Amino acid sequence: MRNRILAPLATLAVLLVPSVALAADGGGASNWAYAMAVGLIMGLGIFGGGLGQGRAVAGVLEGICRNPGSKDAAFVPMILGLAFIESLVIFGMVMSFLLLNNIG
Repeated sequence: MRNRILAPLATLAVLLVPSVALAADGGGASNWAYAMAVGLIMGLGIFGGGLGQGRAVAGVLEGICRNPGSKDAAFVPMILGLAFIESLVIFGMVMSFLLLNNIG
């Protein structure tokens, strides 16, 4: 029970570190804050995209195994869902490259 409360609080603290660094009066964020933000965006994007795609494919395959006749009806929505998940990962990658351009 204690880990269920502690884990979201630790995650929130880690996510607030770049915002505190960006709110500094003396010249904005340092390079390490941008690097941490880029790493966080890429890591969460790839991790979340991989989990989402795995769960989507597993759900469709489970449905096909239970009802083999639904193979044709489930294929197009699965591919559409995978494309949406992948577009979010690509969007995160683009945002990380934009942040990397601000470092220099």
